[in-house]
Order: sequence, then C-alpha cells, then structure tokens
Amino acid sequence: MKTINYNNQKITPSKVVCIGRNYVAHIKELNNETPESMVVFNKPNSAISDKIYFVSEDTRFEGEICFLIEDKKISGVGFGLDLTKANIQNKMKKAGLPWERAKSFDNSAVLSEFVKFSGDITKLRLELYINDNLIQFASYDLMIYKPKFMIEEILSFMSLEDGDIIMSGTPKGVGTYKLNDKFVGKIYCEDKLLLESFWIVE
Repeated sequence: MKTINYNNQKITPSKVVCIGRNYVAHIKELNNETPESMVVFNKPNSAISDKIYFVSEDTRFEGEICFLIEDKKISGVGFGLDLTKANIQNKMKKAGLPWERAKSFDNSAVLSEFVKFSGDITKLRLELYINDNLIQFASYDLMIYKPKFMIEEILSFMSLEDGDIIMSGTPKGVGTYKLNDKFVGKIYCEDKLLLESFWIVE
C-alpha cells in the first residue's frame, strides 16, 4: 500500500477523492460545461506517488490544494498533481463514460508531504512553477465549492476514512510536460509558506 508523509509519520490513505471543475477559469480553458452539482471521482491508493513520471505526450498536469482528513475534518494540507491522460479523457467524455482510464492509473496522484493545519482555511493559496515559471495559481476565494461543502457532499454518499486525501480541483494553466521538467509546488496561508515540494520528471 502507498503511503504519504504527514508530520514525520507514514499515513496510508484508502483513497484520494478528487473534485472536478472547481474553478471557473479552468472550466472555460477546457471548454467544459459548468456542472449542476459538484463533480467527484476517486483515485485508488495505487495512484499515489511521490515522483512525477513521464507517461505520454498528451498527459496533463493539474496542480491542486490537497487536504488530509481525520475524524471527517481537515487536519492537514499538502500540494498535489492530478495527472490526466487528456486524449483518453476526451474520448471518455464524448462517449459519456467514466474517467478512470484517464485519471486513476498508477502514479497519477503525485503528492507532497502534508503538514498539520488548523489555521484560517480561507487564506490558503497554491503556486505551481515549472522550469522556474509560474504556471498555476489557486486560492480559496477562486473555488466554486469550498472545503466545508466538499466534505459534506462527499459524506452524503461515501465514507471518508482517516488519512484519506481530498484533491480540491485545479485552476487554469494546465498543460503537458516533458522528461526532466522541474516542478515546484508551494502552499501558502496568506504570505506564510506552509510547504514547498520539488520534483524532476523521470
């Protein structure tokens, strides 16, 4: 079973729960329809990785603020990359079929370490740099569905186990990547840097 690092401990999430289409600008950049309700899909434990692997030329990165759940509440925060096989997802969407082949493959949930968080969640923001260029920016204010609502909606039909991760959706700026690209993901609370993660695509 795959693990993540949380406060110098190894945690084994049973699943990663992903929120889709949670930023208006991202919905527009992919020409998607705005959903009537929150889009939810899962990545299994086998999708978790602490490395970014080159998968295919059409595989897309999506940077996300991530939450670690304990006692059905947010106890930690981290940075995540939802890797997506774009061509396969487009075919699945057109056919009205599930996204697992495009979203839930092995090593498709790239996660940083997680740090304990009990501060003001409304002040959280994300920055993703690739090869020293700022590529994505996200904040609580830009989310369509806020974390409290995410948890309530998920719990309305599915259990959240201690250690599960919620990936809260990606802002605009998604794209493909290449071998040896350098990724730097940062999570801030206001101007305080909570964590910073580095990856080189393998």
